[in-house]
Parts: sequence; C-alpha cells; structure tokens
Amino acid sequence: MQALIQRLPFLRWPRLTPELLRNELMASLTVAVVMVPQSVAYAGLAGMPLVTGLYATFLPALAAVLFGSSTRLSVGPSALSSVLVGASLLGLAQPQTPQWVALAVWLALLSGGMQLAVGLSHAAWVLNLVSSPVLAGFSQAAALLIIASQLPSLVGAQGSVLQWLQHPHVDLASLAFGVVSLAILMAGRKLPKSIPLVLLVVAVAGGVSVLTSYPAHGQVVGSLPAGLPMPYWPGVPGWETLSSLIAPALVIALVSSLEMAASARIESQHDGKRWDADQDLVGQGVGKIVSGLSGAFPTSTSFSRSALTLYSGAKTGWATVAATAVLLVVLLFLTPLLAPVPRAVLAAIVIAAVINLFRPHTLLALWGIGKVEAVTAGVTFAVTILSAPRIYWGVLTGVVMGLAHFLYHRLHPRIIEVGLHPDGSLRDRQVWQLPPLAPGLYALRMDSGLDFASAGEFERNIVEHLAGRPEVKHVCLFAHPINRIDATGVEVFLSLRRTLAARGITLHVSGVKLPVEKVLERAGALEPGPLLRLYRTDTEALQSLDELGRGVETD
Repeated sequence: MQALIQRLPFLRWPRLTPELLRNELMASLTVAVVMVPQSVAYAGLAGMPLVTGLYATFLPALAAVLFGSSTRLSVGPSALSSVLVGASLLGLAQPQTPQWVALAVWLALLSGGMQLAVGLSHAAWVLNLVSSPVLAGFSQAAALLIIASQLPSLVGAQGSVLQWLQHPHVDLASLAFGVVSLAILMAGRKLPKSIPLVLLVVAVAGGVSVLTSYPAHGQVVGSLPAGLPMPYWPGVPGWETLSSLIAPALVIALVSSLEMAASARIESQHDGKRWDADQDLVGQGVGKIVSGLSGAFPTSTSFSRSALTLYSGAKTGWATVAATAVLLVVLLFLTPLLAPVPRAVLAAIVIAAVINLFRPHTLLALWGIGKVEAVTAGVTFAVTILSAPRIYWGVLTGVVMGLAHFLYHRLHPRIIEVGLHPDGSLRDRQVWQLPPLAPGLYALRMDSGLDFASAGEFERNIVEHLAGRPEVKHVCLFAHPINRIDATGVEVFLSLRRTLAARGITLHVSGVKLPVEKVLERAGALEPGPLLRLYRTDTEALQSLDELGRGVETD
C-alpha cells in the first residue's frame, strides 16, 4: 500500500470538506485569471494555434498534480519552454500548420518520456548537469530573444523581427494597445498578487477593441474553437526529422525540470517537508505526455504562477483540480470573449512576464564567485544568441563546458604537502610557510577519491617529489579526505607500496575511512609489514611523527 501511495501521491490528499473547498476554489480563481491569458500568449510564442495554450493548461495540469509530490505547482505553458518549442521547429514546418502541431506534439512526448524515465529510475541527479551559470546565461539570452520576437506583434506588424527591421511598419492603434498594456503590467508589479491585473488588462483591451472597431483592421486573437481537446496522435515522421527533435527535447526536459525544481523547493521550504524530486519528475513527464496527446506542446512549471498558487492560500492539490474546473468552463463557454483582444496585448503579456528573467547583474556577480563559472555563463549566453533560432545549442554548450570543467578537476585533484599550523590544524606547507612535520618526511593530503581519474596524478605527485630527494625516508598520507577507492586506486596504492619498499621508505597512512579500508584489505593492500604503519586518527599519527622527528624509533 505504501508503494502505491508513493506512486500515486494524490492518495495522500486530505478529504475534501466544504471549508477546504471554499479555500481551494478562491485560490484557484486567483491563479486561473492569470493562467488563461498567459497560456494563450505563450501558445503564440511557441508558434502554435492559440487555443492549444488552453489545452496545454487543462488536462496536463491535472495529470501533473495527480502524479507529482508538490501539489501547488502551476503546470502549463511557460516562457522558456514555449520559446524553445518555437525555436526548435523553425525550418521544419510553418508555424500553426498541422505539420508544426504534429512536431510540437512529438517534442512533448519525447521530453515527457525523458522526464518520466528519469523519475521512475530515481535518477533526479541528472538535473545537476545544468549548473546555475548555464541556466543564468541561457535565461538571460532567451529573455532578450523572446522580447525581440514580440516586438513586431507589439507594433502591429507581421513576421519575424528581422523581417520587420527590413520593412518597418507600425500600426498606431496596435502600438497604443501594446505600449499601454505593457506600461500597466509593469507598473502594477508592486500591487498585491490577489489583484487579477492581467485579466483586467485583457478585459479592458477587449472592450476598447470592440468599441473602436479595432478587429475590422487590426490583429486580434480571433475566434477560438470552443469545446474540450480531442485525443491526438501525430503521424510518425521520418527518422531524419524525428532524430532532429531529440536534442531540443532533451534541452526542454532539462530546462523545464529546473523550472520545476525552483518552484518545488520553495514549496517544500514553506511546508518544512522533504522534496521528492523523482516523483515530481514523474508528474512533469506525465503532464507533458498528456499535453501531447491533447494536441498541444510541451508544458513546464511557471515560477510566478506557482508562487501565486502558494501565497494565495492554496493548501492541497485540490486547488489545481478547481483551477482545471475553471478552465473547463472557459473552454466550453468563454473562448468567444478572447476573440477581440488585440495580439499586441498578448505580446505585452509575454514581455512583462519574461522581462524579469533579464538580470545582467547575475552574470557580473558570477565573476566575483568564480572566473570559470562566469565564462561558462558568458559562452552559454553568446552561443544562445548566435545560434538562434536553434537556441538549445546554448544549453548544450554550457553543459559540455560544465562537464569539461568538472572532469578537469577530477583529473587534477588538489594534493598538498601538509604542515602543522599554530592553530593545531594541518594546512598547506607552501601557502602558510610551515616547517616539515619531521626531517626526512613527505606528508601529503589529497582532497579527492582515489580512483581512475585521480590515481595517476596521486602517484605522479609522490614519485616526482621523491626524485632527487634521497633524504626522504618516510611518506605519510593523511587519508581522511579520501572517501572512495576503485580498482585503479587499489592498483596504484599497491604499486606505491612496492616502489617505497624498494627504496626502504616507510609508508604512514592516517585516518583511512572504513569503506576505503575494507576495499584495501580485500585486495591485500594493507598486509602488515615493517615499512607500513597505520594510524586510526591524525592525532595518533602526529604523535608518532613527532617522536620520529625527535629521533625516537616507534614500534
């Protein structure tokens, strides 16, 4: 039963009471009034028919909350996932065509399948492949590209921003709708979250549009089909087309997982509970798959809407169920109300939502933390901009750089010669200008595991130190930082014992951790001998080395 509850977290939800229902319904209304216009706007950003934004919010949100452990995540279209969809499919089909929709559905199925597989296999650690500098560089670049992509719609033009720059055109009525809407949304960011500012802007703009007969000559949302999404299964494209979707699907899965993690951590901290990343990945994966089968595009977690859900007083997943009921009403009866809304207003909604992502100071702050991290963020930013519309290459480049940096450190572990600091700690002899622990002694510490990546550097360090130093008769390894050892490490340790024994050098080993000690014992690497001395603690080793320095022979 416990295993079933683990896989179906909604079984842990509290029983619905009239009081809880009222609370969750009020919270869901607060979120839904933001969710509806945003979803429609993000569908345009993804190059999809606008109604699919509502499809991507309806059943996917319900599926994600049923299978996820974090019950107040707002699942649906997000700015980053939508722009990734639109950028990934350019050149493969024309936006809003059946072929484009089919490919977007495949992106949802592929990325959702990846997240589902990771969650079911308890491999949420793969999220660490995208570091904070990579996400910072990508999100800054993506924010600029999103804003640029919305400029034509904001001024009433058609086509891409490059086409608009080549043939500038401004419709003053559209510009007025867009600029005024954007100004109100930006100025209203300090207002209480309970005020449905986005809905009010859409409602007023729609009303003004009707009164001024703007739909007769301007670009508006237009009629959206009423009714529920029908089950959708895309035709199987050729292998060449399908294979070209794998890389962007992987990036969508990674980026949306990190968006989910940012919101889920806040919820877990708010509730004082442990975050189950694997189960949330399952929920996100199921949500994407349901979105695809609804004829929509990959979903993600909206950080702003999730925060709104949490701080509007939602307590359980019943709030999402209630929000789904609100969307059901919208799909069945209220889509005609969106028809006269100017597209410039949708562009303003997108720009207002993503402008918070553009924070150049975060890249500057990285320089003070670490030069490599700052360069990684800068390169990710540059590649994202330069590779547009294939912006997923920015994330992949950043991931490769991060892995290369990690591998470099694993292959070049920190190995220092230690001395006794006046405060009683063992520190770098060269940095602190400390005397040796004893004459004729080389005392070292390696801050890494002894494995295939570090073993060669470990052996080289000792051999090079002993070369030309015949006076060294003792080598002491302070092994406490070594928390793992593999077959290569054992082989190098045995080789080191033979090398030192051939030169009559005694090997002292202090503070070997139990897992490492067991491996070495099974390999026969710790067999007693006159030239091997083991110490359980560094204090015991220092006492013996002090006696060695005073010329007292230890047993």
